[in-house]
Amino acid sequence: ASELLDELGPRAALYCGGTELLLVAKLGLTEFTDLVDVKSIEELAGIEANGELRLGATTTHREIERSALVLERSPSLAAMERAVGNLRVRNVGTIGGNLCFADPHSDPATYLIAAGGSVSARRGGAPERRIPVEDFARGPYETVLEQGELLVAVHVPEPAPGSALVHRKMSFSERPTITVAANLTLRDGVVAQACVAVGSVGLRPARAREAERALIGMDAAAPSADQLDACREAAASQAEPVADSSGSVEYKRQLVRVLTGRVVSDALSEARSSGT
Repeated sequence: ASELLDELGPRAALYCGGTELLLVAKLGLTEFTDLVDVKSIEELAGIEANGELRLGATTTHREIERSALVLERSPSLAAMERAVGNLRVRNVGTIGGNLCFADPHSDPATYLIAAGGSVSARRGGAPERRIPVEDFARGPYETVLEQGELLVAVHVPEPAPGSALVHRKMSFSERPTITVAANLTLRDGVVAQACVAVGSVGLRPARAREAERALIGMDAAAPSADQLDACREAAASQAEPVADSSGSVEYKRQLVRVLTGRVVSDALSEARSSGT
């Protein structure tokens, strides 16, 4: 596949599920001259567990959603996948294709950032390189993949004891208007680690690090209203919304405040339950 991409040049495109590629092609927004079909490359497929979940890049959303291994090791991942697009999209669309298309309005990237996920990429027979999902998208529809390089797999750490990862979204049309994910780990009933990610409001999903810091030390059984307010405000302040048909910049900041508060509260409750 790498050799074909080199031979055909930068206007060749990789094709697998095609749910995004064919849509933009029908709209006349593409200029590719050739398609390289990677569906039959065995090492790009399948789901494995070895201290982490390894999702082959050509694994469909539906396969992830229904995988017994995913349901056992990371039920929140299966729950996120069940909400991606619609059944037709999930039956055909792939996790690798979703990340490589880098649509700003997407579910998986926000979840995977909160989960501490990464991807492996490889060019031909060269060694793989690991890239944090947070660093994978440069911006809308652009990734850090180099010419001839393929995304091989997505790696998702298994949940730590006493942790919970909650992912929520709001949609006013087919694509998400906002996605927020919070991954909290408790020790002795107190938040010891936190990762909060916000996506679909701006040009790319990103962590809300100030919001994370506001949560450290919070008592999960009796959450501090001041800390929750600080978390919500920090997430809204750090977000970089773009005004569009879904709302203005300030409206989207308010969505970040509201959804972050809900997600964090749900994650606190789930983490508390998992530790008992």
